[in-house]
Order: sequence, then structure tokens, then C-alpha cells
Amino acid sequence: MDKNENPIDSQIENQIDASVEIPVANQEESKLEVSRRGFLGAGAVATAAGAIPMTAAMFAASAKAQAKEAGNSAVVHPGELDEYYGFWSGGHSGEVRILGIPSMRELMRIPVFNIDSATGWGLTDESKRIKGDSAHIMAGDSHHPHMSMQDGRYDGKYVFINDKANSRVARIRCDVMKTDKMITVPNVQAIHGLRVQKVPYTKYVICNGEFEIPLNNDGKASMEDVSTYRSLFNVIDAETMEVSFQVMVDGNLDNTDADYDGKYFASTCYNSEMGMTLGEMVSAERDHVVVFNLARCEAAVKAGKFKTYNGNNVPVLDGTKGSELTRYIPIPKSPHGINTSPGGEYFAINGKLSPTVSVIAIDKLDDLFADKIKPRDTVIAEPELGLGPLHTAFDNKGNAYTTLFLDSQIAKWNVKDAIKAYQGEKVNYLRQKLDVHYQPGHNHTTMGETRDADGKWLIVLCKFSKDRFLNVGPLRPENDQLIDISGDEMKLVHDGPTFAEPHDCMIVHRSKMKPKKIWTRDDSIFAETVAMAKKDGVNVETDNKVIRDGNKVRVYMTSVAPMFGLSDFKVKEGNEVTVVVTNLDNIEDVTHGFCMTNHGVQMEIGPQATSSITFIADKPGVQWYYCNWFCHALHMEMRGRMFVEAK
Repeated sequence: MDKNENPIDSQIENQIDASVEIPVANQEESKLEVSRRGFLGAGAVATAAGAIPMTAAMFAASAKAQAKEAGNSAVVHPGELDEYYGFWSGGHSGEVRILGIPSMRELMRIPVFNIDSATGWGLTDESKRIKGDSAHIMAGDSHHPHMSMQDGRYDGKYVFINDKANSRVARIRCDVMKTDKMITVPNVQAIHGLRVQKVPYTKYVICNGEFEIPLNNDGKASMEDVSTYRSLFNVIDAETMEVSFQVMVDGNLDNTDADYDGKYFASTCYNSEMGMTLGEMVSAERDHVVVFNLARCEAAVKAGKFKTYNGNNVPVLDGTKGSELTRYIPIPKSPHGINTSPGGEYFAINGKLSPTVSVIAIDKLDDLFADKIKPRDTVIAEPELGLGPLHTAFDNKGNAYTTLFLDSQIAKWNVKDAIKAYQGEKVNYLRQKLDVHYQPGHNHTTMGETRDADGKWLIVLCKFSKDRFLNVGPLRPENDQLIDISGDEMKLVHDGPTFAEPHDCMIVHRSKMKPKKIWTRDDSIFAETVAMAKKDGVNVETDNKVIRDGNKVRVYMTSVAPMFGLSDFKVKEGNEVTVVVTNLDNIEDVTHGFCMTNHGVQMEIGPQATSSITFIADKPGVQWYYCNWFCHALHMEMRGRMFVEAK
């Protein structure tokens, strides 16, 4: 026994372990979670000291009462599953991360815009084909992950994510949790806000070009002439991952969202001044929200009412002030986040440099586009919440939760009461303020960006974590905090350190997700590699062959734990070598790897998958390759030799 362990505590825990079986609830239901050490407080210890044992019935009854009092439980016991998937952007790591909620356990990292040596992403031939014209770029800044929808509900098909640093948008397939398509958006710089069309389905992914640039950005005209600068709203086909059209606007663009009718998209603008310096960007008292009429935009494209720029054929529509395609709604200074309520009634516009959130009634937009009302007539509430409102999330009870960056708080407020207050009624719309640690940015409720908002949990992504965790040096982790919102009061229940810099997240119930356990052999991700093998007369599932094509050598081998199909192969110094490995294991979680020593060659091959990687054999002599995923008790023996003949 540890010298610091209380013997009575230990005795009680052992007794309970031996005598009490805690039932595991149905996977689709909330689980009964009991911490024995938390449950057995001073009173319980005193009782045990008096030699009065706690029976199984006593424990079960007390546990039930405690669970009822506590509401949600953030405890997920070993062997139990989380209720939700959380998709986190990785910020300037360039990746997307999957966490379980409410446990906040990190389950997987999906490389997207980065290079990942664990899986070989950015190194394999398959990943380079997916990255396309940006395969040579080794960094990214992933910001806003959002899932495809059917009728305003998550469909578990795709997650889309943007790269602000290199103006890219990528798509992740949720059946395999791998990136399968990527596009560099033309005519823009810094893709920032990104959302999906919610209704009737995700036909389009919408995103903003944040930084204003000359429309013909070729360096031939005066680059100092800011009158030529514009930002573009981008509409991308969700299936083909090609730009359907772009819309030119006044001001720049920040965040964006869509309605629940399939009619309107809207984006915030924090620099209507089109300033080039900080002072110029914050001089105006009001900026605006740009609302885009989808049907009018599509009709304009069909009618050919567009221009093209920079030598590409992407249609660019004119959505500047006065256009029939857009409307500009004045909003207090520097609005940032825009969030649609789950019922589809409102856009919530977060003030950033104003202490307010502006509530836009979506059902008034028809009249706005018909010129029956003025732009500000669409604003039906503007509650004052605190300093630095950035983003708003919603529950299923009519409440909103807004991050206050400067105050380091979450403000819980009631939307209908805020509307009443805006109309002059004396009503308190503010329900609670909760301190968070520190400087919160994005926040999300469980299923709160869909019609299925359930009001159980709130995730708050805090930018600073000083004094919350062990000191790890000057670079600190972020702090992602879990808040129970199932009751009348918000309760902070968990701190979660995360590495730089999760910008945003989304939360989806596990019932919406159906990921595969092993690959299917006809998967499109490695279909081109299989086609190459067929052209070489090779069946990748049965053959272990070396194909020599001048200075190029293609090495095909199978893998079954614990051996590769080829124990050695021979090439010449300077040969371009492509190694193709097919994992024949059909048991879930038996992943293989291929690593060629001293060549920077490393990749993952999942069960039933085919992966390939190309490199130059520039080191004469014996070069060992090995499986770098622990797949078998004889994992260390799973290796072979490449013989490189010197020139």
C-alpha cells in the first residue's frame, strides 16, 4: 500500500469493488456515473471506521440520488463510450482532431493541411494527389470544421475545413476519417469563415475570403491603389469540390452562416472602411452584415452576369452595395461571429468591439430583398452582454450562450426576453454569467448548430490557460472547457489542455456517425494506385513483384502481420522508387506501416488498404525497411532490405 493512502479508504474501495456491480446503461442513454472516492466523503469514512459496511443496495440508492442531483456527468468509465463526437480544428497545426464528449478524450488526429509522419500524410502518393497543386505546401491554419447536412440535421457524410494560411478548403470523409478532396480557392486570400448549406441538403460549402486584394492581383497595376481591392464570398460545390461562383462585396468578410430555408447566406464584415492599418479598420461606428440571396445568385450565373479574373473561369458576381444579389445590414463596430438559431428564426451577430449581440429576424429578409423595409428593420434585439462578444451558441430551451473575450465569461441569455427588452419592456434577459479561463473564442453546444440542439453540454475554447495546468514553459496549451448546461445554471466540470491552436469545433451525436472498421478494396482514395498496378500487370492483393521502367522502379508487396510479401528488393543508386504496400489483414485495428530507414519515408497502411510512396534511392548499400505500427508480437521482426547498387 502506498504510504500516503488512507487504509480505511482503501478498505472501502476494495469492499465496493468486490460487492457492487454498477450496471452499464444503454449506449444511447445517459449513463449513471459514480466516482467512488468522490461519493465516499468524510461521513462515509466515519461510518466505515465504525465498522458499519455499505451494502450494494445502499451504494446503488445513494449513487442514484447523487446522479439525479448532479444532472449530466462528465465521467466516462473505462470500457464505456462517449455520447458525442467532437471535431476540433487544429489551428496552425493544420489538422483536425476528434475528441469524445463528455470525456474530452482525444481519439484521433486527422492530418489535412500539414505533414504527418505517423500516417505519411503529405508524403504518400495518395495524399499528394489529394492535396493537388498545394502538395508542396507543408503548413496550414485550419479554422472552422462543419459537417454536411440533410434538412438541417447532420448526415455523418463529410466534415469540411478551411485553411486560412493558404486559402484552401478540404473535405474529410467521415466513413474513414480521412481527407479525400482539397481545393485552393482562386482570386482570394485567407479563407476564414466557413459553413455549409443546411437545407434542403449540403449542395454548397460557403466560405469567406477575408483579406481584401486587387481583383487582378498580378503585380502589374498599382498595388497601392486600394480602390481596386475587394473581398469575395465563395460558394463551393460540396461533391465536386469546385468553386461554383464567387460574389464581390464592399468591405472585407469575416464569419458566415446559412439559414434553415435554403434561401439565404450571411457574412459579417469587420472592416467596412477597407482600411489597411489598424486605426483605419476601426474608425467607423458601424460595420455590416452582408446577406446573399442564393436563388438570385444562381440565376445571375445562369444568365452570364459575371466576370472572370486572374486567368481562371470562376464566375465572379457583383454583390457590392446596390446589387440585387445582396443586402447590407448595419451592425455595431467590428462584428465577428454569426450563428443561426436551431429553430431557424434568427442570425445572432456578435459585436467584438461592441458589448452587444444583434439579433436579425430571418423571416424579415424576404421583405428586405423586396425593398419593403429598411436594413435595420431586420434587427429585432440587441442585448448588451459584456466586453468582447465573439460567438453565440444555443440550447433547446430558447437560451443563447455568448463568449465574452475581454471579460473571460460566458453570458447565458434568453432570446425572446431580449426581443421584449428591445421593444421597450422591462425584462431581464440575462440569466447567468460564468467565469472561464481565459479569453474564450468559439463555443458550441451539443448539436446546437442543427435542428437537433439538445441543451446538454457547452464547449468553450479558451485562448489562454495560465495557472490552470502544470507549467510546460513559455508556450502554454489552450484550455477547452466543458460546461454542463442541462440545468438552470451553467456548471464548469472539466478543463482540457490542447495544443496550438484549436480555433473552433463542432459536436455531433454518435448516432449520426457510421465509420468503417476496415477499408473496402474498391475505395477511391487508392483506386489510382490500384489502376497503376493493373497497368503493370500486378494484382496488389496477391503479387509481390518489382517492375523496372528505366530509372523508375515500382515495388509491389503485400503485408500480413508479421511479414511483408518481399523480404528484399534491389535497385540502383539514383533510381526513383515507388513502394506499394497492400495490407491483407482484415481484422480491425491491425494497421501496418512502411518505413525506409534514412530516407524520410514513412506511411500507414490500414487493414485492406493500399498505400504507396515514392522516393529517390540516394544512399548506396543495405537499407532496411520495417513496419512502424505495432501490429504483432513479432512486430520487430517485420522488416526487409533494400539493396542499393552504387553508381
